[in-house]
This record gives sequence, C-alpha cells and structure tokens, in this order.
Amino acid sequence: MADSSVNAKCSDGVSYFDSSLKGKMTSHNTLNNSSSSSGGNPGGVAAGSSGGQVAMVDRLKLLYPNVNESVDPLPRSWSSQDKCTTIGLTQNNLRVHYKGIGKSHTDAASARTPYPIPSACGLYYFEVKIISKGRDGYMGIGLTAHTHFKMNRLPGWDKQSYGYHGDDGNSFCSSGNGQPYGPTFTTGDIIGCGVNLVDNTCFYTKNGHHLGIAFRDLPPRLYPTVGLQTPGEVVDANFGQEPFKFDIEDMLKELRAATKATIYNFPLPDDQGDWTVILHKMVSSYLVHHGYSSSAETFARSTGQTMQEDIASIKNRQKIIKLVLSGRMGQAIEQTIRLYPGLLESNQNLLFMLKCRQFIEMVNGSDFELDGSSRTSPVQTSVIQSTKSYQNGNTVISDSGDNQGLSKNNVLCDNGTCIEDDYSNDVEMENGHANNVNNSSNGYKNGTSNCNPNDSLEDDDEDEEAMDVDQSQSPNCKANNALVARSGVERMLEFGRELFQMSQRLEKEQGVNETNQKMLEDAFSLLAYSNPWASPLGWQLCPSRRESVCAALNSAILESMSYSWRPPLEVCIAHACELLRLMSGSSLGACAFVSVEDVLTQQQHH
Repeated sequence: MADSSVNAKCSDGVSYFDSSLKGKMTSHNTLNNSSSSSGGNPGGVAAGSSGGQVAMVDRLKLLYPNVNESVDPLPRSWSSQDKCTTIGLTQNNLRVHYKGIGKSHTDAASARTPYPIPSACGLYYFEVKIISKGRDGYMGIGLTAHTHFKMNRLPGWDKQSYGYHGDDGNSFCSSGNGQPYGPTFTTGDIIGCGVNLVDNTCFYTKNGHHLGIAFRDLPPRLYPTVGLQTPGEVVDANFGQEPFKFDIEDMLKELRAATKATIYNFPLPDDQGDWTVILHKMVSSYLVHHGYSSSAETFARSTGQTMQEDIASIKNRQKIIKLVLSGRMGQAIEQTIRLYPGLLESNQNLLFMLKCRQFIEMVNGSDFELDGSSRTSPVQTSVIQSTKSYQNGNTVISDSGDNQGLSKNNVLCDNGTCIEDDYSNDVEMENGHANNVNNSSNGYKNGTSNCNPNDSLEDDDEDEEAMDVDQSQSPNCKANNALVARSGVERMLEFGRELFQMSQRLEKEQGVNETNQKMLEDAFSLLAYSNPWASPLGWQLCPSRRESVCAALNSAILESMSYSWRPPLEVCIAHACELLRLMSGSSLGACAFVSVEDVLTQQQHH
C-alpha cells in the first residue's frame, strides 16, 4: 500500500493496522547479538555478570522463527535409537564416536537425528567438527530419508541418501560411486551441511568457506546424518546451539529478500480494476467494522469513498464496545437490548457468554449493576473479602486470617476502568487496555464512592463529577460503604444463581454445551479465592480477556444488520496465514521467508 492516505494516521490517532489486526508482535535480538551472548553454551544460555540475571537465548528459534516445534520439532541432537550399535553418543548426544573394529566398509556405522528438517526452516544448516579422524578418517556427513536409512552404511551410499566423505573429498548421491566435489577433511576441520528448501539443493562448507552445490532435486523430510568407519573417529555436532563457523545468517537474509521481491514484483491481472480502490475499500470496511467512526470518516473523505453503515449506527456500536472494554458489562447488555432489540433474545449462547463476563467483572469490581436509576458502590471482590471494611477509601484487612495487606486501590487499580461517556472519540486497544479511558479503581476515582446510592444516571457528566467528590472523611460514608459492599456481594451471589439457572435452561433446550459449562465453572471458581487475581484462574480478570467478548458481540450486531461479521481485510490476512501453513505442510520452503506480521509492520512504518 504505497498510497500515503492509506498509511497516514487520522486525526484521532487510530492506526489502521492496530493491535487487533497485527496480533502480538514479538521482537527478537539479532542473531549476532544472541550468538555472542550464548557463548559456548550448548543450550544457548547467556551467562550474566556476577549476581546479574541469566538470559536464556534459543538460537534455533531465532534461526528458524516460522517453525512450529509443537508440530514439527527441529533436529537438536543425534538420536539414541536411530543409530548403529557401534556408534557411541556422549555430551547430550552431540558427540559421536566409533566403537567398531573397522576392517572393511561393512563395518561402517551411522547415526541420524530423531526428527527430519522442517520445510518451514527455508534454509537449514548444521556443522560437524572433526575431533579426531581416527585411523583412516573414513567419515561421511550428509542427509538420509526415513524409509531408506541403513545404520551400517555411510550417508550417500543408498537410495535417497546424500553424503560428503572426508577420506577422498567425494560426494555420494544414492550410490556407492562418488563424484569429485571438494577437499578432504581431517582432525580440527569444521564441515557444514546446508539444505536450501526453496530450490531443494544441498551445499557444504569447510572451515567457513562455501564449497558450492553438491546435490539437487532433493526429496523432502531429510534427516541430518553422520557416518564413521574406523577406530578413533570422533566428531561433535552443532545444530545451531552455538555460533556457526559459516555465516548462514547472511544467506538467510538474501533468501528472505529474494522471496519478498518475488511477491512484490508478482504481476497482477489486468481485469481486476484499480487495486488501490480495492485496498481502500478493505481498509474502510475494517475501520467501520471496529467502530472507528472518526477514522472512518476521515479516511472516506481522503479517498473519496462512501461508507455502508451510517455514522450514528457506528457510534452506537462504539458506545457498546467502550462499555465492554471498560468492564461495564451490565450496561453493555442493556444498551445492546435497547439499541438492537431481539438480538440477544435470539442468540442465547451469546447472552450467556456476556452474562458470564458480567459475573467475572463483578468479582473484578469493574461492573456497575443498575438498580432502577441508581448506581451502587463498588462490588467486593470475593465472599471472603466481603468481611473487610472500608477506611479512607481503602480496604482494611481484618483479623480473619487474610493478611495480605493489600489495599483496595492496590488490588484493583489495573482491573477496572471508568470511562467518560464521550463517544465521539474512537476506542483503540493497546496491550489489552482501552485508550481514552480513565483508569481508576473500580470505576471510582481515588478508590472512593458516592455515598448517596440514589444519584441519577441520566446525566453522565454530573455522575463523573460526583465520583470526584472525596468523602473519605465522612463516618456516614464509611458506614454506607460497608453496608453497600455487603449488599454488593449478595447481589453478586444472586446474579450467580440466575446465571446457573440460565445454564440449566439452555442445557434443557439445546443439550449439553461444553463451552458454556467450562465458562460457568471457571467464572464461579473465582469465588473460592480470597485474592482471585493471584489464583490459578486469575487470568479471567485480565482486561485483555474482554476483547474476545467484545469481538463476538460486535460481530453479532453487524451480522444482525446484514453486514459481514468479519472485515475483508482480516479475512485476507487469515487466508495468507493459512496459505503459509499449508505451504509448510507441503514442503514448500519459501514459506519460511514470508511473515504477515513483518509485512504489516513494514507498511505501518512507511
């Protein structure tokens, strides 16, 4: 997107490619920095200064960031099972030594890694250092396929087996007849083997020098393999845990640049019209979908577009989005029912999810429950904490055994937020928090509450001013706080009973719903802890957990108005990510040098 109007920011500061689109970006140190920090530690552990923190650096994850090791593990050592009996392994299965008699080629022995090279590596490389050439130096370094691996043969002698041998410098490709390739190697030499999974070629290096392509048209799913044949032969392997002798990082950069150039220079069909207009429509629909009304208006004016949804409708959704993101679920549900009648009634599972979140926000202290036209005091955070009393706006720990010594402010300052009801500004999520919201404890500034429970909610501005009044010195106020806190717990428990009854009704009407059951169980379990935020289920109280609820409700509202439940821009990115995954599964190594996150970051910085 080269058009400046696409990459610029609108007046309200909302970036078109915000955190909900990009996902979580993880920045890594450069390989050179990690190499120097990891030193000679096989596991990639960087030793800190005396008394300092020790940083763990996994160089393999830096070398091959697109590899998902839960699906396709990287080779990290030699296999203790896939080896000949005359092969010995030591030093975390990285050192190989020969234990046979070595009288003839029938005494050869090989070992390979437990896992093949993942296609998502793009360019894979490992090195072997010759600790001792032994009697004759009949050593082979290379690759073998799973179905054709013979443990009593050197790599290269059998079908789908490839090797570079030290005694004669020949390369062997699925045959016992070698071809001249490179120099011989002996004690002290470092031999590297690289596999280019984009063009399916293999190359070798000696002491950091590239020796050229040795094999072409390689099959997928090859295993790094080493073979020895005479007594005294010992080699050490480096699969990337330590810095390589050869500058593989430079080759990775070249391949990544070439792949990106191929994408950017790919010819577009002429019958698709003006691609700039199409991209503008995608961006516009994204802004409208997420309720960025000011950005959507500014973008539409700058690109000469018309918006499908009117501004009033966008602001209605934006109002609900702000309520959800600030934890005010009760008000969000009421606004949804008022503005979109019939939506929640016809989607009971969605309503159940919203109410489960409302219960969590009650525990969190962020949800304001409405009783007619009155606003209540902040709800206590658990049944156990309901025994605590208020003093100067803080919670004083009683002698009931809960001696954590945390004030109400300290516990809740990051869990609940109070918003100003000025919905002319857009909401943008960043690090799990809503921008343009007043981050106050339980929605009450300075941890204090309005002592008058009958304040009207009709005027939001007056309501905000009322919350600013510091009545912490009033004895009547403290007494009212304690009373309302107890009643708040009672309301929370009553709401929980209603929620349970709703789950029972839905189960009778629709059958067992495991998702709903798990949601309810997790929410109710928070009551078992005096400090829910430090509990094993405390993750539910994190503000970022509101985002998925917000997305589900927003999509349902749009779908009820016959709009797409997901913006085309997000669909396009999801397709691109799935395509990369399929490429990896199909052994297309080019997927390793394309990252959707990198493309988005690059576009944002332009």
